[in-house]
Amino acid sequence: MRLVFACLVSLVLCCAAQAQEEPIQSTIESQIDAFLADDFATAFTFASPNIKTIFGTSDNFGRMVAQGYPMVHRPSSVRMGELREVAGALWQRVFVTDAEGRGHVLDYQMIETPEGWKINAVQLLGADGIGV
Repeated sequence: MRLVFACLVSLVLCCAAQAQEEPIQSTIESQIDAFLADDFATAFTFASPNIKTIFGTSDNFGRMVAQGYPMVHRPSSVRMGELREVAGALWQRVFVTDAEGRGHVLDYQMIETPEGWKINAVQLLGADGIGV
């Protein structure tokens, strides 16, 4: 009986994580698509309220991304990794290949808002030379 209960709990937790994974990945992919189109206004809609407060305008946000995260502004490929919870926050691992063919690993912190999933932070973990 305990084994059956443990299996059911595992199944429920797995399904819950998968239910979050798709809209989270879609949010990140949509923002990257907007960057590729130089549509900073749309890209800014995927940012959390905190990020919007920090940058104020979509133009400021777009400049920061183009200068600080060129691999996200102009990726040649993007692949989603693992979605995981760290200290109560959800982090989506993303593997990006830049225009020069270099690999980068990023972690996107995601928060759920009444308007849907938003990007609250991005950490560049580096990893130049990793095959992505």
